[in-house]
Amino acid sequence: MNDSFIVGIIAVVAATGGLLFGYDTGIISAALLQITRDFSLSVMGQQIVTSAIIAGALIGCLGSAPVSDHFGRRRTIMIAAAIFLVGTIGATLSGTVPLLTLSRFILGLAVGASSQIVPVYIAEIVPANRRGQLVVLFQMAVVFGITVSFITGYLLRDHSWRLMFGLGAIPAILLLLGMAFLPNSPRWMTMQGDVPGARKVLRLVRSSDRVAERELDSIISALGNQAGWPEIFKSWLRPAVVAAVGVALLTQITGINAVLYYAPTIFASVGFGQGSAILASIPIGVAMILATVFGSWAVDAWGRRALMLRLLPFSALSLAVLAVVFMLGATQGANPWIAVGSLVAYAIFNAGSLSVTIWLIGAEVFPLSVRSKGMSLVAGSHWAADLLVSLFTLSLIGAIGAAGTFWLFAGVNLAAAGFVYKFVPETKGRSLEEIETSLREHRFSEG
Repeated sequence: MNDSFIVGIIAVVAATGGLLFGYDTGIISAALLQITRDFSLSVMGQQIVTSAIIAGALIGCLGSAPVSDHFGRRRTIMIAAAIFLVGTIGATLSGTVPLLTLSRFILGLAVGASSQIVPVYIAEIVPANRRGQLVVLFQMAVVFGITVSFITGYLLRDHSWRLMFGLGAIPAILLLLGMAFLPNSPRWMTMQGDVPGARKVLRLVRSSDRVAERELDSIISALGNQAGWPEIFKSWLRPAVVAAVGVALLTQITGINAVLYYAPTIFASVGFGQGSAILASIPIGVAMILATVFGSWAVDAWGRRALMLRLLPFSALSLAVLAVVFMLGATQGANPWIAVGSLVAYAIFNAGSLSVTIWLIGAEVFPLSVRSKGMSLVAGSHWAADLLVSLFTLSLIGAIGAAGTFWLFAGVNLAAAGFVYKFVPETKGRSLEEIETSLREHRFSEG
């Protein structure tokens, strides 16, 4: 069987974790309108139900690092799939707000674990020349899951929110079964002393035995024992931490999930009907898919850094236009179309840059000895920022208005471009071991 085909199958099956990530975080956008009505939720109640999954994700991504180091990347993904299934069943059957909140917290544990381990698993098993495209496949699955959740929410807008949640069981089962047939990460196997097993996997997923042996020698040369958390904060690793965690934080505080979670609620609050408010989210999801498809090409063709620098200024401009529309009245004349168009443009430029690169950069820049912990730090930063966004977006809109909120996010998008220019080097085409060497030799910023 062709090695490229095998690598593709491995990446697609593992990336199903991203589809679950996207669906379970995105479905609340439509379900919240029904849940608010059924449980008479206040604004704070809406934010708590929405953010419960984020709180779980924050804990899940940090807790999955020792699990993945001990049991392996593949088994950890299977554990996450089982937790997805438990959380989905709980959310579907919830009869009270506390039980629904707890179930979404459990879902968050799986979301956080998958965000930490799936990119690492893919990055450690695919060849360097395809790593950008295939790790970004995880993010593509995330935005595909989000889009499916928007479409599902619209189609089921007159039905129960329970069915919206329950459909998430299907990909959870597929991920659990699919991962049972995939190989372990050769880098994790080498860390466990199973060099023959790592050689067998590399020969399966590389173009020739010679290429596999050369890569195995490189892995062994770079191999170190699993380091503790203090190693992450040593000075030689600081450039990697700043770059990876900075991108993770900016992915959230530039506002993308504020739009995803609350777009229907925001539109409904300014006069859109419920069906129209939910329908307005679907083009956003489709735009994110197209942007991620483009980004999966651009990260290898343009480079990770170049992609962000080229698109982020347009992300800021799109939000500025949206802010002006809300200042003038979002439901007046042609303004509804301009508002939706601006949101779509923002989704393209933001999701096509920061959201595309976050998991890729995090999976690339940390040495093997701290990779799972470094990725936990990246995912934890991402989910901590997401928790703040989901908890306070509606309150922020209430305090400074939708227009003021979009102006604020526009400014953060511009600042993000400045951060990337100063702190994020190019990693395109470099092996994981080459990136580690550049860190040890204090040449990381020259990449």
